[in-house]
Amino acid sequence: MATIVVSAYDVVSFPEGGGHFWVYMQYVQGLRRLGCDVYWLEQVRRRKDPDRDARALATFLERMERFGLGKRVLLYTLDEGDGAPIEYIGVSRAVAEAVLRRADLVLNFHYAIDPRLLACARRTALVDIDPGLTQIWMSTGQLRVPAHDVYFTIGEAVGAPAARLPDGGVQWVHIQPPVFLELWPYVHDPRCEAFTTVAGWWSGKWVKLIENGDEICYDNNKRVAFLEYATLPEMTAQPLELALLLANGDVADRSLLERHGWRIRDARQVASTPEQYRAYIQGSRGEWSCAKPFFVKLQNAWVSDRTGCYLASGKPAVVQHTGPSAYLPNGEGLFRFTTLDEAAAALDAINADYQRHCRAARDIAAAYFDAKLVLARVLCETLP
Repeated sequence: MATIVVSAYDVVSFPEGGGHFWVYMQYVQGLRRLGCDVYWLEQVRRRKDPDRDARALATFLERMERFGLGKRVLLYTLDEGDGAPIEYIGVSRAVAEAVLRRADLVLNFHYAIDPRLLACARRTALVDIDPGLTQIWMSTGQLRVPAHDVYFTIGEAVGAPAARLPDGGVQWVHIQPPVFLELWPYVHDPRCEAFTTVAGWWSGKWVKLIENGDEICYDNNKRVAFLEYATLPEMTAQPLELALLLANGDVADRSLLERHGWRIRDARQVASTPEQYRAYIQGSRGEWSCAKPFFVKLQNAWVSDRTGCYLASGKPAVVQHTGPSAYLPNGEGLFRFTTLDEAAAALDAINADYQRHCRAARDIAAAYFDAKLVLARVLCETLP
């Protein structure tokens, strides 16, 4: 039995992020299903509110118990500065380091992880879930990524000869974002009304690039992408709903969307726990969503783990086109749009034969996103 340590990023401090939790748990459950002994490793970031930190930690640990990882969690704190001591939470240093020493693989999502945490493991692999951006940050020195044995990316265009993005100086292995199908069953209910998505309104941050000798900042937030499609509800009879992480100052944006016919929900109310997130997706008619602007600009062929969850649940997806794909179908179960007209036409096409597109959605997930298949390849690429 291989021992795998999954190094997650910023889950403990984001208890309201039910979808963010699932990103890493899909890998964990897929590896466990393949017979691996899996541990969760994460740096806990201290905030300004100790009480909030304590509540967030308690919430996280309770979730780990529910998902079968109660005694397989390695949490640590690390102050800024090279050489700062690594302090473990709830487990002794000796126990934590013993797990890391016997680990056959550290599967790492924390790009700037302290290299001391990788040093003991027999093999290490980075998983890039921000394709294009990760490589830009690496190439420009904005991100210092420790050396790994293998580099995975969910961006199909990363490393391709004609790619619009750098490769960061390493060789990338492409994988699909996995979905653990046993926890995401097919749910067909034609009474489900709205096409939905779950998103952070300000998710994406700014991207700095040097172009013609000048430093240029691009707004890469989801807000920019969604506002370009603000008038979509006026072009279709299909109800459309967004579950968003809005800030207090986003009243004008919300009013604008609602004037155009969008239903707006608070993601903290409908998708803050892993179970709520799953229930919200499985209670939807399908998904409609945009990508971060830079994913479209770079044409990185990215597809969201969230979309994989919709597809696995038998929910057809209409999502923004992020570049040519060698495997993603387009036109049955999954539609990839580049214009308002294409998005509206896709919704109408799905509703014209809804059950067929629901079955096709599940088939796509089983063929390409099944965590057992994706993680079997990860193990094949990393372990001798």
